[in-house]
Amino acid sequence: MLSSTRSTRSRTTVAVAGLATLALTLTACSSGSGGSDDDTAAGGKITLTVATFNDFGYTQELLDAYTAEHPDVEVKQTKAAKAEDARTNMTTKLAAGGEGLADIEAIEVDWLPELMEYPDLFTDLADPALDGRWVDWKVQQATTTDGKVIGYGTDIGPSAICYRGDLFEAAGLPSDPAAVAELLGGADATWDDYFAAGTAFKAAGGGAWYDSAMSIYQGMVNQIDNAYEESDGTPKDLSTNTEIQDIYTTVVEQSTTNGLSAGLEQWSPDWDAAFQNNGFATMICPAWMTGPVEERSGGVTGWNVADVFPGGGLNWGGSFLTVPASGKNAEAAKELAAWLTDPAQQTTAFENAGTFPSQIEAQESEAVQTFTNDFFNAAPVGSIFVNRALAIDGAPFKGANYFSIHQTVQDAIKRVDVEKTDEAKASWDKAVQAFKDLGLS
Repeated sequence: MLSSTRSTRSRTTVAVAGLATLALTLTACSSGSGGSDDDTAAGGKITLTVATFNDFGYTQELLDAYTAEHPDVEVKQTKAAKAEDARTNMTTKLAAGGEGLADIEAIEVDWLPELMEYPDLFTDLADPALDGRWVDWKVQQATTTDGKVIGYGTDIGPSAICYRGDLFEAAGLPSDPAAVAELLGGADATWDDYFAAGTAFKAAGGGAWYDSAMSIYQGMVNQIDNAYEESDGTPKDLSTNTEIQDIYTTVVEQSTTNGLSAGLEQWSPDWDAAFQNNGFATMICPAWMTGPVEERSGGVTGWNVADVFPGGGLNWGGSFLTVPASGKNAEAAKELAAWLTDPAQQTTAFENAGTFPSQIEAQESEAVQTFTNDFFNAAPVGSIFVNRALAIDGAPFKGANYFSIHQTVQDAIKRVDVEKTDEAKASWDKAVQAFKDLGLS
């Protein structure tokens, strides 16, 4: 899931420093006591702690509903402000043997490639009774080659296009969601269609078309099955990876030469401010992004959502609940994790925080399919993101080296689009050198 302060960097490109430390120390560690510091409440109740970040939609009311059904359990949630803070805390404590971890630790999908290298640190959550609860590819992301499941899926990130209808109108473009979807290519939308619409918008004096070149690159690269690694985990040499170089060249050219990017880094203060000063007209919008847009756009009334996405479907983000094996109450925590990821609870979480459920039953529920968002001009976001989820064919392969390689390209784009310190070719050459420095080939 993604919400208020999640960053593109934490979602998709954070270097694995914490997990590198983990790799160096795990072999010397034994399981610690883990669990919460106070796992027995007054009166003999078990206290289960749930560590999340941003907003998973787990309100106190929802947690109290579990306690009402399980009077011998008290549930406490700790919430990190940012995903990277939660990641650092988790990896540091895992490397120390698990001492001090919560009974349930929420993780982002992009942490999985590294965490899956150490499945013994997590309770096996495989349960035949839950077969069929989630979309298949969500389960596969958290399943080891020998069938161990280290996480129960919470949300996924089916993506549409959020746009400023008022800015479209000022530029003489259609602003009705159905018309905007057709403008961007309709059911067969391509990235060329999206860029062409941006060129028309800019030619009409409309300003920047999208917020961030790094965001656009993220959308394009996540539509590739094997962007940086073969399916067996073998890294592709970046210097000969023409598919990635072509995407890099396209994004940089459209963003800087053609001027379609606002030149912002998502989650930066400048990005925050751009929502208040008409900084850009469109952005890639996974379901979880609707919350951050609304938070930053107080007083702005033009936002809407178009049921369209260039290049087909895109999943950006999504999270899981894990149960560290070091916990004192692992079986009770497993039961709570299963309850929190039940379709009923995930429907409530979607209503609370816009975290689109990965559970099939929840996606098919009337509550999700009829859900509207008043801020986005009453857009039927439930049905839109259901449609966008159906357009997702599966999850791209992301092995243990995916994010370190991805970081080199994102940094190259940042130098050109945000920092404006390098020309496109020089920055790409630096990315290739950074890849060589990883020592993967």
